[in-house]
Amino acid sequence: MSHETGVFSHPDHDGHESVVFHADPASGLRAIIAIHDRALGPAAGGCRIHPYPDGMTALADALRLSRGMSYKNALAGLPLGGGKAVIIADPRTDKTEAKMRAFGRAVEGLAGRYVTGEDVGCAVADMDAVKRETAHVMGASDAEGDPSTHTARGVFLCMERAVQARLGRSLDGVHVAIKGAGNVGFALARMLHERGTRLTVAEPRDDIRARAVAELGAAVAGPDDIVTAGADVFAPCALGGDLTAEAVAAMRCAIVCGAANNQLAEPRVDGLLRDRGVLYCPDYLVNAGGIVAIGRTVAGWTEDQALAAIERLPETLDRVLADAAASAAPTGQVADALARARMQGGAA
Repeated sequence: MSHETGVFSHPDHDGHESVVFHADPASGLRAIIAIHDRALGPAAGGCRIHPYPDGMTALADALRLSRGMSYKNALAGLPLGGGKAVIIADPRTDKTEAKMRAFGRAVEGLAGRYVTGEDVGCAVADMDAVKRETAHVMGASDAEGDPSTHTARGVFLCMERAVQARLGRSLDGVHVAIKGAGNVGFALARMLHERGTRLTVAEPRDDIRARAVAELGAAVAGPDDIVTAGADVFAPCALGGDLTAEAVAAMRCAIVCGAANNQLAEPRVDGLLRDRGVLYCPDYLVNAGGIVAIGRTVAGWTEDQALAAIERLPETLDRVLADAAASAAPTGQVADALARARMQGGAA
């Protein structure tokens, strides 16, 4: 089997327009840029830096994340397609300006078909380095900046709506278990704390765990225990893949609503959540606030238009929940269909 044929037959290949592999020996860059769909506009999506164990794992992540970006941008109403980049490196020890500038040159070589931005492992300073090589970048310090708070805001609003829909109450006193208290997860936790929510947090970094306890009154759980913490809401805010068949069978929450991308370990988990009676808020719908905030310039939107679009995310969630209830279909399946209809220009 040729390398090219292997990409086309990959289980996560979904008619992607292009998948480009980049290597720069001078800087050590190894990156994959996947463009899923450009029906609505240039492919926009962040760059994830992660120490993947092998190239096939990195490829799978790029394929799934780029497809998610197509759906995310469509449901958020952005005139943007979906793409994603992954860099195989440890962001704590192996991220250099030279590597980010080499990545910027790779983006520039795509001539505007892909516009990059921050994702896990990336920061505003990294986008500044990328911008030295290409104009096709979002979230640099002289432009939109860090989108974390906007991502958290969208998740918060959608969680508020889901709690009202499923539990018939406000967030005050609701127990939320958050896995991953990075920039987005901690911002979400702070918003929930200010609303009177009871928090349990799983976070590997000692200093951030200590902050969550001291500043937010959070309880602490281990990463393997947070799914079964008995909270009303489970909020995955780490790397994704937390919703496995085994995790769904053991969880005791009523709602899943979090910021992580690719929360479903495999597509069938969507139906397992429905059968278990757990309300799953599709991740690429509720976490779209970040791309709306940093993609607004590419989309030609003002800041006020972007903020208004983030505030409307719960309305889209309402539609998904209503359609799922009417059809008895899993919420993820309903959201996928709505996103594809918008991408294809259908009445949606």
